[in-house]
Amino acid sequence: MKKSQTGVFVGIIGSEYITLPRASISPYTMTGSTSHMASGRISHILGLQGPAISIDTACSSALTAIHLACEGIWTGTCQTAIAGGTNLMLTPYPFISLSKIQALAKDGRCKSFDASGDGYGRGEGCGMVVLKKLSDAQKNNDPIQAVILSSVINHDGPSSGLTVPNRFAQTQIYQDALRLAGGQQIEVNGNTGIVKILS
Repeated sequence: MKKSQTGVFVGIIGSEYITLPRASISPYTMTGSTSHMASGRISHILGLQGPAISIDTACSSALTAIHLACEGIWTGTCQTAIAGGTNLMLTPYPFISLSKIQALAKDGRCKSFDASGDGYGRGEGCGMVVLKKLSDAQKNNDPIQAVILSSVINHDGPSSGLTVPNRFAQTQIYQDALRLAGGQQIEVNGNTGIVKILS
């Protein structure tokens, strides 16, 4: 893998670590605490020469990293990609701010696409996957956990609020993803999309 065209795509929301009080400033204070350094540090340590990109798109950072990694492989920018996301919750300030705009669920649980949804629950951790073309993974006898048929991203654009979904934009992105994956749309009515994936 060393000196290979392996890309590193890290979804990483703005680091809270740099805001912590510290007794002194070391040569590693900036390079060890700014999110834009995360992907480059991985590439440096592993000796990789593909794209190294840190992505902050808030809650979608890890999935956006996966999307960009897929694009890199499909377009030939990189042969292999390491992609995923990381987040640490180190200070109370984001919780306080998000509570003031009523963005957090009262029970701390995410209830996506559920009528009882009342916000979201913050989480922390790190997860990365290795992505390759299916033919390359099969040739190398790699353990295959999933196959990504398509990947698309968009922004909701105008809605009733910054954090409020736009149903039309979301319907459009589902249609785009299915089209790229070889799916066929049968019916879309308001918020409901009924689709069939062609084999």
